[in-house]
Amino acid sequence: MEFPTYRPRRLRRTETLRAMVRETVLDPGDLIYPLFVKPGTGRRDEVASMPGVFQLSLDQLPAEIDELKSLGIPAVILFGLPESKDEAGSGAYDREGIVQNAIRAIKAHDEDFFVITDVCMCEYTSHGHCGILDDTGCVMNDVTLEMLADAALSHAEAGADMVAPSDMMDGRVAAIRGLLDREGYTDVPVMAYSAKYASAYYGPFRDAADSAPAFGDRRAYQMDPGNAEEALREVALDIAEGADIVMVKPALAYMDIIRRVKDEFGYPTAAYNVSGEYAMVKAAAEKGWIDEKRVVLETLAGFRRAGADLVLTYHAKDAARWLAEG
Repeated sequence: MEFPTYRPRRLRRTETLRAMVRETVLDPGDLIYPLFVKPGTGRRDEVASMPGVFQLSLDQLPAEIDELKSLGIPAVILFGLPESKDEAGSGAYDREGIVQNAIRAIKAHDEDFFVITDVCMCEYTSHGHCGILDDTGCVMNDVTLEMLADAALSHAEAGADMVAPSDMMDGRVAAIRGLLDREGYTDVPVMAYSAKYASAYYGPFRDAADSAPAFGDRRAYQMDPGNAEEALREVALDIAEGADIVMVKPALAYMDIIRRVKDEFGYPTAAYNVSGEYAMVKAAAEKGWIDEKRVVLETLAGFRRAGADLVLTYHAKDAARWLAEG
């Protein structure tokens, strides 16, 4: 159709019309909120590089869960800051570890609230890398798989509803799925960080999770930002190994990857709106350079339009409030 028969502006004239023909709708039910948990009591420590994001002690979790539920946000993903660290990252799979106890605390308060756990070693190792190191300082892939699988099992035993390996070791989905199934946790799904890039956008997260590497970086196991075909191969491997949901991380600079993953596989797809993306918006909004509400909602809708079914975002609570305002 051509003008004047077809006039696209007819359907943009009022907010009611715009809403009726809107192709992509953002809802609080699409959002997952990251939570950082730490030892102690009465702790609600704001992350300096992420205004509005806090490290919480376990006694703070019930109120946090009640707030999220009131906003219509259905799930959290937990990251732990352990009491101590060692070269083996033993806090990751300690049955009385910080994340394991956080799961129990949330489930004791609200059995039905959905708890996802990040499965990785970097927060728990003294060197800050995502696995066990050899004598040269390189992460040993196959040895690390055993630790990751045990960590995932410990989360399931504590009551986690879903586990999410973020380490980017080869074969970790199969190792986790196999151990969960052997131990009777066949109903616990795996959300794999399938296309996780070695990104500069992660900086503030390392403050929040106290997980900066003591030496080097993680480029040996995270993907090069220039690669797209590799992302599709990684996703295909994770699906073949038993992943139930695949993830692209970061989201903002990788919306083309989200779209390609969704088109190629038609699989439930998550996007992680990471710490640097959050911090940039917060900083610009504080300066008065952007309208935070409009930028955040536009960005989150963009992830959904690109193909993300779920979005992990530190803006989840703000977004839910703004959506409720209409």
